[in-house]
Amino acid sequence: MTDKKEVHYMRPTWDEYFMEVMEAISKRATCGRGRSGCVIARDNQLLVTGYVGSPVGLPHCDEVGHQMKKMIHEDDSITEHCVRTVHAEQNAICQAAKNGVALDGATLYCRMTPCRVCAMLIINCGIKRVVCERKYHSGGESEAMFKTAGVKLEFFHEEVQTYEKLK
Repeated sequence: MTDKKEVHYMRPTWDEYFMEVMEAISKRATCGRGRSGCVIARDNQLLVTGYVGSPVGLPHCDEVGHQMKKMIHEDDSITEHCVRTVHAEQNAICQAAKNGVALDGATLYCRMTPCRVCAMLIINCGIKRVVCERKYHSGGESEAMFKTAGVKLEFFHEEVQTYEKLK
């Protein structure tokens, strides 16, 4: 009789599960610069999803290229952002609004620290917890807003999400 090692299956935690779903959702994103997805859940039930994409009927980055805008920050640093698309978090919140889904007390799962605008929407929706895969290079303002508003912010990994430089 041969000795077979029994492989023990490790069922994912709810956070791991929803992050895996977020990863699958992100594959629909239409901006190659940040293929992000978002999942919003409450009581271990998926409520809505969203991914980075242009508004309905408008051209996507993958079709016509990026629409870059420069932003000057308080410290005089300059960053460039693609503004052709709606963020994954914003699209998930829009999906909830269109379908009459309340988000109060929910948890939002996303690729990186939400931007300032997404953070404000998340706070006003009553979302109480945000779980990010990684940090965003300029996420400090959002982190501070979440702390002040009592929104719990957690990261799967402490490293900062990076993007390839556009030519």
